[in-house]
Amino acid sequence: MNRQPAPYDTERLRALQRCLSPERFATYLHAAGGDAAAAMTLYDWQIAVAGALGADLQRLEVVLRNALHDQLTARFGPNWFDRTALLDERRRGDVTVARKRLHGSHSPGRIVAELNFGFWRLLLAARYEHRLWTPALRHAFPGLKPQRRAAVERPVTELHGLRNRLAHCEPVLSRDLAADAARIQTVAGYIDPCAGEWIQETSTVATILACRPSHPRLGGA
Repeated sequence: MNRQPAPYDTERLRALQRCLSPERFATYLHAAGGDAAAAMTLYDWQIAVAGALGADLQRLEVVLRNALHDQLTARFGPNWFDRTALLDERRRGDVTVARKRLHGSHSPGRIVAELNFGFWRLLLAARYEHRLWTPALRHAFPGLKPQRRAAVERPVTELHGLRNRLAHCEPVLSRDLAADAARIQTVAGYIDPCAGEWIQETSTVATILACRPSHPRLGGA
């Protein structure tokens, strides 16, 4: 069970600022108008909302990669990633790295699971419009009308950027996090309405956003 943090007295705040580094803490201190206790509360809140967004992104990533893999398999076979005419050199390199991490287990499903979000995002890029999107990948998004590649690439690229910021523990205070959560649900819904509904129903992002710290200097609700 999560416990409420102990009060942020002056000595404790100084210690935590040293632990977090003055450079990192400065972002939150600025957002809190110089109030260190409010800045620490804001830092705690961002960790909570980052965890909620990360959970939503994890659900989307699995749904997305499986949908793309299914369509590429249907069109090019289960080992589509070994067809040199399909992927550019860097993406083939990603597959090689994935294989090395598996230490001998090279089933298509295992390889797909090892390929990161960036790999799948780049399969939606303009360079693959004719090689992958038109013959195969557009079918992964039956809920997208009309089926324009850029209409999927844009939100997935945005979400990949968000995922990287969260993975590197970077601040996301300036982002429209409600829009990010909606973007995750929308892309999942393009793949399957049930997936979009599942992410919406299990997401805690809206609840945490509604609890943004209300200190006057933070401008919260």
